[in-house]
Amino acid sequence: MPTTATEILTRAKKEHVHFLRLQFTDIDGIIKNVEVPASQFEKALDGQIMFDGSSIEGFTRIEESDMLLVPDLATFQVFPWETDHGKVGRLICDIATPDGATFDGCPRSALKRTVAKAAAMGYRMMAGPEAEFFLFQRNENGDPLAQTHDTGGYFDLSPRDLGEEARRDITLVLEAMGFEVEAAHHEVAPGQHEIDFKYEDAITTADAITTFRFVVKKVALMHGLHATFMPKPLAGVNGSGMHCHQSLFTGKGKNAFYDPKGPWQLSKVARAYMGGLLEHARAFVAVTNPLVNSYKRLVPGYEAPVNVAWSEKNRSPMIRVPDRRGVGTRCEVRVPDPSCNPYLALSVMLASGLDGIERGLDCGEPVNRNIFEMSQREKRRLKIVQLPANLDEALSFFEKDPVMRAALGDHIFQHFIHNKRQEWAEYIKEIHGWELERYLDRY
Repeated sequence: MPTTATEILTRAKKEHVHFLRLQFTDIDGIIKNVEVPASQFEKALDGQIMFDGSSIEGFTRIEESDMLLVPDLATFQVFPWETDHGKVGRLICDIATPDGATFDGCPRSALKRTVAKAAAMGYRMMAGPEAEFFLFQRNENGDPLAQTHDTGGYFDLSPRDLGEEARRDITLVLEAMGFEVEAAHHEVAPGQHEIDFKYEDAITTADAITTFRFVVKKVALMHGLHATFMPKPLAGVNGSGMHCHQSLFTGKGKNAFYDPKGPWQLSKVARAYMGGLLEHARAFVAVTNPLVNSYKRLVPGYEAPVNVAWSEKNRSPMIRVPDRRGVGTRCEVRVPDPSCNPYLALSVMLASGLDGIERGLDCGEPVNRNIFEMSQREKRRLKIVQLPANLDEALSFFEKDPVMRAALGDHIFQHFIHNKRQEWAEYIKEIHGWELERYLDRY
């Protein structure tokens, strides 16, 4: 993999790369890019390409709009499809101000700060996502329809799984771009799919999620389908989650979560980290589940977690500890959904876990019974609280949590709250079809 400007220029020439996409995300996690022709490659690799930051949601005011794109040369990839104008390359960038200083509103830089804090404590976060998505049909004009392309279920094969070819092509493109795909299969709901790739360090994982979402949408379009990472596009079926497996490794490459003599063979670090996740869960869901629609998924009855607890036996709590021990010891946070900004989501989860370690928190006893079947009285006795019921409630917890503010920085923290409060205000002013069907004739 080329990691220097000279190596990238050599590969670009060899593979007939005529355009280079300088990619970044806004605060909402939407991929943005500035594309430059071959004549500007050297300038781009040197971090001299500027763009108008005032045009990006939550970035800057017009009077301070100029921003620099600083590429991470290790992220260079060539998209495996070719156009009439040759191939297109891609670099993931950090955002800087004209004087070269890190821009406070850059989500990737926010994650880098939290990763640096973990490193100062002697830890390196490893994360592995399980991102789900739906494939929908398009009409004759190419507009997406809320109609699935199949009637398949969990692990089904064709002819019921009509997205098999699309999913296979997605996998091939991902592998061509350096992904190590571990599994690809149909999920529970009709039209729902999951592709899992190998765990990596936090920044590499966040980069991979943004690339993954782009590839899925691009290949789906090539198959005449529409891919969506909307958490709950259909009522009455499971929504799409992005379970995030995470662990901490020491500088010597040892899994800090594993202790063969500890309770459940988990170390104090692991229990404290999970204690931090449980402590801050009701706040960080504003980031890991950032849409009004996210909370239509987080309801009982559809396998999504709604309870702040952990288990080593079942999937009803928000954290599960898989059976594997040793180097594979990890916790699976089942709350996030694939609409989140992965840089911000990993930052707030990592910050929560580190806070648990710093404060010596403990995750307590596992809840190995099915919480969905418990009474409210039983939940109160076990001190199991529920996640927020909607985005407005989540934002109220988020606003009051200083660990969240520190993880994201004031700029992102304040702009994120402003954006999401506005989104909620717009939502509650609307009259929805359910209300008309239920009330219009009755009252």
